[in-house]
Amino acid sequence: MAVRLRLTRIGGRKDPVWRVVVADQRSKRDGRVIEIVGHYNAQTEPSTIKLDSDRIQHWLERGAQPTDQVRKLIKIHARAPVEATADAAAPAPTA
Repeated sequence: MAVRLRLTRIGGRKDPVWRVVVADQRSKRDGRVIEIVGHYNAQTEPSTIKLDSDRIQHWLERGAQPTDQVRKLIKIHARAPVEATADAAAPAPTA
């Protein structure tokens, strides 16, 4: 079974939101998936990219091939600064 990391479309008409999924190469674009590993929304400014890096690494180690677009999203996500976790870990200022 050839496994791919690819995008499936969710969201409404003229409002695309994409899931990053692990799926069999032969299944349809919005067909059966093995696992959901992230979300991508290009409608926001800046684009929202949420990926489960551990699960993506797990599938890549087992031979899953990312599509070109997913490969770009992985690179962008790896370069992005992790601001949300740094803000959550910082103690609240006392006044």
